[in-house]
Amino acid sequence: MRIGIMLLTGPYQCESSDTVLHVVEAFLRKGHIVEGVFLFMDGVYNMNKYVNPSGERSIVELMDRVGERVPITACSACAQFRGMKKEFSTKNITLGGLGDLVRLMQKCDRFLVFGG
Repeated sequence: MRIGIMLLTGPYQCESSDTVLHVVEAFLRKGHIVEGVFLFMDGVYNMNKYVNPSGERSIVELMDRVGERVPITACSACAQFRGMKKEFSTKNITLGGLGDLVRLMQKCDRFLVFGG
């Protein structure tokens, strides 16, 4: 099965970021194809390499590791509206637009949305 995911919330805001990380790993273990993760609205904060919680797991770092195996795209307009720049992004998360989201959705048998 081909799966796409949209994440609407930032790290440490609620458990949606953690859930996405676990769901992606579970789908990959079961042999499914995760076509991509799209970070939208506050979800773009999951790409910000400057989020560095002292003494806590780094969700941004974990998200970047997932990005080594699954394409992760953050909405460039959402990032811009939140004062984030391209250089804030980790190396495995790219900026894109709604066209990228549409292309992702077209490839998928199932599309999951977390947060919101």
